[in-house]
Amino acid sequence: MKYTSTERWTLIATILASSLVFIDGSALNIAMPALQTDMGLTGVQLLWVVNSYALFLSALLLIGGAMGDHYGRNRIFGIGLFIFMIASLACGFSSSPAQLITARAFQGIGGALLTPGSLSIITAIFSTDKVGGAIGLWSTFSALTAIIGPVLGGWLAEFGLWRVIFFINIPFSIFVLWVIFKKVPESKNTTVIKLDYFGALLATIGLGGITYGFIESSNKGFDDVIIILSLVIGLLASIGFIITQKFGKNPLMSLKLFTSVNFSVTNIETLFIYGALSATLFFLPLNLVQIQGYSEGQTGLSILPTIILITLLSSFSGRMSDKIGAKFFLSVGPLITGFGFLMYGFQGLTDGPSSYWSTFFIPTVLLGIGMGLTVAPLTTTVMRAVSKNNSGIASGVNNTVSRMSGVLSIALMGAMVLYFFKLHLIGQSTELNLSTEIIETLKNDAINLGGTLPPKTTPLNLVESVDSIIKESFIRSFNRVAIISAIVSWVSALFSFLFIKDEKH
Repeated sequence: MKYTSTERWTLIATILASSLVFIDGSALNIAMPALQTDMGLTGVQLLWVVNSYALFLSALLLIGGAMGDHYGRNRIFGIGLFIFMIASLACGFSSSPAQLITARAFQGIGGALLTPGSLSIITAIFSTDKVGGAIGLWSTFSALTAIIGPVLGGWLAEFGLWRVIFFINIPFSIFVLWVIFKKVPESKNTTVIKLDYFGALLATIGLGGITYGFIESSNKGFDDVIIILSLVIGLLASIGFIITQKFGKNPLMSLKLFTSVNFSVTNIETLFIYGALSATLFFLPLNLVQIQGYSEGQTGLSILPTIILITLLSSFSGRMSDKIGAKFFLSVGPLITGFGFLMYGFQGLTDGPSSYWSTFFIPTVLLGIGMGLTVAPLTTTVMRAVSKNNSGIASGVNNTVSRMSGVLSIALMGAMVLYFFKLHLIGQSTELNLSTEIIETLKNDAINLGGTLPPKTTPLNLVESVDSIIKESFIRSFNRVAIISAIVSWVSALFSFLFIKDEKH
């Protein structure tokens, strides 16, 4: 398919900008174990390094998409990219967990303005018969760039250079800013009258309250007043957000969009499939590095099959969904993905990298095939379910759902992992007849998850046994995450099979 000069520059800008987010996420995931060791992060702080970014990103995506429609998609895209670039510098220079978590939050704010712009700019510039292929290329090349992430993240982490992960955003950002303002025409929705900032505030408070409640519950317990208050405020704010969107004059997220069956079902599928993926891929590198004995570099390489297959299959599935419809891909893709998660759920303690091909390789391949068949058709179906004037909001809603699913799944699964890890660890330690002092130390250190070490006061003849219990406790907790992810993926496949309506082009 031939593209005009404007269309080519549009693809370059949107692909590179999206790649910044992909590289940042995939590289940082692999570097998590090294980051935890280097900065002395607890398991809860590790969750916040990911979720402080994802929280603001998901909560503000809707206002970001609406601002793009109202003030100009290029303008808001560029402002978001600039904020993201400055926050990346702050992340790279952080000297404490608090500084890193705060800088990641500002990255999320920039990302919320940047991310919805990518797809809405593509949808505005490309004609209907080209948009499916353009989104497929966007998915393919963004994923291709993201292949660098795990390898680069693993390699840098091995040399203690994980901060460079943030610094590489700077030259890319400068180039994209030049392209978007010099080569891509501005577009906006002139019918938008007023922005729903109150709705955005309610969304932020709602998601923030729920996320804080679940993540911090592992420290304080669900009977803690602060946790209860946080969850109640989060729930009430979320309900308030829905009410304002239903009855407000200028809703941030028009609920009329959900009258489209395809729009509703694909967003439900996005919630399920990306939630499952986010939770599993958060804990997988910790499992491989801290428990299975992989180096960070080997961990990055071990996850590559997933990304390569997504890269190879996304363009194909995007083009084919234009011809035969998306229902097949949105039913079969999550089904295969679920089997990949399930196989992760049955992996115990292995012999390390030497046994990779008979243990983690096959589920990694299944995950890549399933997601490769799903990603482009899912995104295309969402964008085609609405008019071009609403493309910014539609992209914002879908990106919000995908990011929100990651925030909530990491918060929920993180709380679950911390709970079951501590429960199993203390239960097995008691059976070893360890002293009360050692058991209490293990109980306090369990917040470090796979980074937990046998206490220094452990008798030498029991150090190996305690280390085995720590590893077994983490593996059992990880397996729970993977099996739940499999079930969620299969439910997603069932929804698509029952409710998606094909619109062939």
